[in-house]
Amino acid sequence: MRVSREKFAENRAKILEVAGQLFREKGFEGIGVADIMKAAGLTHGGFYGHFNSKDELAFEASKAVVERTAERWTAVVENADADPLDALLDYYLSRRNLDAPGKSCIFAALTQDVSRHGAKMQSAFTDGLQSLAGILEEIVPGESQQDRRRRALASLSAMMGAVILAKAMDDASLADEFLAAVRDELSVPPSEEG
Repeated sequence: MRVSREKFAENRAKILEVAGQLFREKGFEGIGVADIMKAAGLTHGGFYGHFNSKDELAFEASKAVVERTAERWTAVVENADADPLDALLDYYLSRRNLDAPGKSCIFAALTQDVSRHGAKMQSAFTDGLQSLAGILEEIVPGESQQDRRRRALASLSAMMGAVILAKAMDDASLADEFLAAVRDELSVPPSEEG
């Protein structure tokens, strides 16, 4: 029985969504195609109608999550009631990135996997990080574009580093302390720095 184009597109979107969650939870090598398809409510045999390989699925799912991440960051900044940087710091440096692995930051969850997954995957992550850096560049304080770029890259590194370290801890209190310390440090305007 043939599947309609609409149903085909719906199934593909479901596979990408589920794969994006499971890859963030388990890593690229920690989950197989059969388990991804089962979690999506589809048969394993239908996989190859959508993707040529697990690597292609990993790339497409990661690319989709990376794009949604930039969209969410933009929405947080645009909908901020007060300081957009504070709103973004509150959003990102939160328990959400620790307590829900399948919905956590793709960069914090998969950076090590990506570094071993080839140039195409690295390019997708590079593009995503450039987008996030660009969002930060628009909202961090700085005297020049070059200064804001430097601060944006440093802020992005600190934010993601804090989440990566906090995710690795078995001490929730210390993990929260890491997130809070980075949040407080990054929210200090440059004129108030020592």
